[in-house]
Amino acid sequence: MIVVTRLNGPRFAVNPDLLQRVESTPDTILTLIDGTKYIVAESMEEVTELVVAYRARVVAQTMVLAHESDAEQVAAVTELRPGSRGLSPVPDGD
Repeated sequence: MIVVTRLNGPRFAVNPDLLQRVESTPDTILTLIDGTKYIVAESMEEVTELVVAYRARVVAQTMVLAHESDAEQVAAVTELRPGSRGLSPVPDGD
C-alpha cells in the first residue's frame, strides 16, 4: 500500500495495483481500475515515486524470503535471484 493525503488533510492508503491512471490537472487525481477517483495533495511525481518504492520493497522482500525458506514455496512462478537475467521459461504440462 502507498499512503497519500486528501486535499482536506486526512491520510489514507491505496493499493497501487489498483491504480489505472494518475493525472495532474493541476490537482493530482488518482483513478482506480473501478473508476473511483481521489484528489490528493501529493504531486504526480511523488505518487510515481511512492509506487516505484512500493514495488521495489515487494521485490526485495520476495528475494529475502527466497533465501530464508524453501525456494519452491516462495518462487512458484518466477525465480528472483540476485544476478538472474530475466524469467525462466515455464515448462509444458507434459
